[in-house]
Amino acid sequence: MKSILCFTLFAASVYAQSIVIRTSTILDGRGGVLKNRQIVIEGSKIRTVAVGTTKATYDLRGLTVMPGWIDTHIHLNWHLDADRKSVSNGGKPEDMALETAGDAYITLNGGFTTVQSVGAAIDANVRDIVARGLIPGPRILTSIRQIQANAGDPEALRALVRRTKEQGADVIKLFATSGLGAGGDQTMSDEQIQAVCQEAKAVRLRSVVHAIGDKGARAAVLAGCTSIEHGTFLKDETLELMAQRGTFFDPNLLVLHNYPDNRAAFTFKEEQLNHD
Repeated sequence: MKSILCFTLFAASVYAQSIVIRTSTILDGRGGVLKNRQIVIEGSKIRTVAVGTTKATYDLRGLTVMPGWIDTHIHLNWHLDADRKSVSNGGKPEDMALETAGDAYITLNGGFTTVQSVGAAIDANVRDIVARGLIPGPRILTSIRQIQANAGDPEALRALVRRTKEQGADVIKLFATSGLGAGGDQTMSDEQIQAVCQEAKAVRLRSVVHAIGDKGARAAVLAGCTSIEHGTFLKDETLELMAQRGTFFDPNLLVLHNYPDNRAAFTFKEEQLNHD
């Protein structure tokens, strides 16, 4: 079976010269397959994908080249510590930064060229360093923080959204419900959800909503939030409402089933499921 090579670019601006990649098979990302083409890259842009005879910088014939992948829901700061346990905090700040940068490098090598990390403050530091071309990593979009019910009344939440935007967030993340391990019931009031998502729209940021149970998800859809994350217990009526309102659904199904089906392989404590 032929290997699949994910074509990745990071900090491409450091390359002054054109890069020519010779291929035999390209998955174009639109459902098509291209044969015997050359990819010409200048700076951070793919200029052409066409038949050509220019001397190749890289000859990838015999492999399959495809666009970089996009993961819309990750937590870049979560990593395995020295004891091989999954953690997101507790270490020295400098160690946590290095671990997060290491995760970015591993993610890029896995073929992901854009990720949405939702979210921790350290994500923004790593995002900016990657963007400067100092370390390899994917393009990172981060919410910087996760907005919870205990962050205040609707006015306080609106102010928090504005502050999060000023601090450099690319997206707003809010918890409309508890975690899966806690049952997924609605935790933010309808008014709180409305305040966060409306203010996010006002400052031109998307709002992604952690919603396990149906009630909290439905409230988020009615509030005009951008996407529902997880949605483990969504009812058909809520899914239909999402389709009508144009609300995106990001179910994370691989993560959901990977743990229960392979529990013995995981070293972290089960209650950590609630973090997401």
